[in-house]
Amino acid sequence: MTKKSSSHVAKILSFLGESFEYLPAPFETPYSYMRRVDRIPYKRYYDSVYQMKRRKVVDVFQKNGKKFIKLTHKGQLEILLHGLRTDRKSPWDGRWRVVIFDIPETARKHRATIRRLLRQDGFIRFQHSVFISPYQLNRQSVEYLKKTHLINYIRVMRVDELDDDKDLRVRFKLSKK
Repeated sequence: MTKKSSSHVAKILSFLGESFEYLPAPFETPYSYMRRVDRIPYKRYYDSVYQMKRRKVVDVFQKNGKKFIKLTHKGQLEILLHGLRTDRKSPWDGRWRVVIFDIPETARKHRATIRRLLRQDGFIRFQHSVFISPYQLNRQSVEYLKKTHLINYIRVMRVDELDDDKDLRVRFKLSKK
């Protein structure tokens, strides 16, 4: 997937995520929205939708002779992942957030998902299944973890003091508290 087509996929998912409760509705289709906002050619839009359909992120169906797109559960989870943003504007409170996880072998495919989610949320790997950040896990991350039941494998701690956090403060560009 090229960078350009992945940005179109993200935009289409974003539109569907904002209006998925109201679709299907004839007021504005995702294509007319994309054409109006981004001037995206139909072929590129169609290719992006086909790609999402193959990945089972959206479902395309017909109703009253018109085609509609509907988000699947997997698509809703992907929107949550796309929407992750770390709030780094607030001043550091001097506490570290540590996330540890232990994934059973039967759910091993979820390890990469948890690591990706934590990295997107501003966490860095501290040890093998331990991630750390001066920022708390955002609401979208927690919501995603709950919807996927991955929250059952995770523990989140707030640590007031580490023996030597100088390297972490440098890495996160934090001043000493």
